This record gives sequence, structure tokens and C-alpha cells, in this order.
Amino acid sequence: MYRFDFSAVWQAWPELLEGVRQTLLLSGCAMVFGMILAVLGALGKSWGPWPVRLLVSAYVEVIRNTPFPIQLFMIFFGLPVLNIRLSPDVTALLALTLNFAAYGVEIVRAGLESIPKGQIEAGRALGLKRLQIFRLVVLKPAIKAIYPALTSQFILLMLYSSVCSTIAATELTGAAGDIVSRTFRSFEVYFAVTVIYLAMSVFFWTLFDAIERRYLAYPGRR
Repeated sequence: MYRFDFSAVWQAWPELLEGVRQTLLLSGCAMVFGMILAVLGALGKSWGPWPVRLLVSAYVEVIRNTPFPIQLFMIFFGLPVLNIRLSPDVTALLALTLNFAAYGVEIVRAGLESIPKGQIEAGRALGLKRLQIFRLVVLKPAIKAIYPALTSQFILLMLYSSVCSTIAATELTGAAGDIVSRTFRSFEVYFAVTVIYLAMSVFFWTLFDAIERRYLAYPGRR
């Protein structure tokens, strides 16, 4: 009969909290960098010259149709062949950024193309400059349209970060593996990690929903 013993989890709680911090830092940075690439890629795919559109489309299709662990391994084990060596943490950040950006390109592009052309023409008629039209007439309404999809993608990104433990990146699942290797309490440690991931997901779902209701929803729905 297996005897459950969670004392190893309580003793290693500081390590798990540090893993949570590293996971949130990794996911947050990947989302910021990935969002920048996604906006640039969406603009290039929607309004860029055909070589740029072709390049962005190829990048999106490759990333969206290959497993994330393969992308991670290609960067970590493939780049040294070209004499480019990255640390596990930098590799994890790069892989997550590229993965998020590929999905973000299509999300942002869909939001941009959802804006009626008449709305843009109205901005021109009011004498707004191109940057003002993009920032005030296109970008703000587009953000409202794509906000739910982007927040969902962030949750997935945070959960994807657990795969980065396979290359010894510093994050929650990697910290759990170190604890298991010392204590041999696999069930207890990974049960606690499951609860932590669930708690983080629920927290961010609640936070993003509150932000949407407070700042992005129409007045009647707040």
C-alpha cells in the first residue's frame, strides 16, 4: 500500500515558489516579445509587399503545423551546428516567443481586417495622419475584438512553458523534477504542481475577465 507523504512538498515549497516566479517571468517576457512580432507580422501579411507576405505566411504555417517540443529541440540542439549556442533559459524564451508570435499573427490580422474600411476612410476624411488612424481608428477596436483570443493564447503559453523543463530551463516543472530526484515522492510533488498550474490558470482567467469587463466591454455589459 502506497503511503502518501506531502512533507517533502512543504519542505521544498520555496523551490516551487521560485519555479512559479520563473514560469511567470518566462511566460510574460515571451508574450511581450511575441506580441511585438505578431503585430509586425500581421501588418506585413496584410499590407506588406508579396515577398514579406510569403515569408510571414511560411513562418506561420511552419510553427502552427509542428509540435512545440520539436521547435524547442530544433533551437536547442540545431543552432549549435551553426556555432550558435544558447542557454536553456534563453532557448526557452526564444522558442515560446516564436510560437506565440505565429499564432498571434493570425489573431492580430483577423482583428485588423475586422475593422470596416468605411471607418478608416472616415479617419482620413477627418484629416488624421496614418499613425493616428492606425492607433485610434484601427488598433483600439481591433484590441477589443482579439482580446479574448490573446488572453487564451497567454494561458496556453504559460502551460507550454512546462515543456521547457526537458532542456533544463528554469521553471516550475523543472523545479518539480529536481525535488522528485531528491525525495522520490513523484505523486505528491506533481500533484502539488498540477494544483499550482490550475490555480495560476484560474487566476489569470479571472484577472483577464475583470480587465475586459472594466476597460473593454461596452457600457451596458460592465
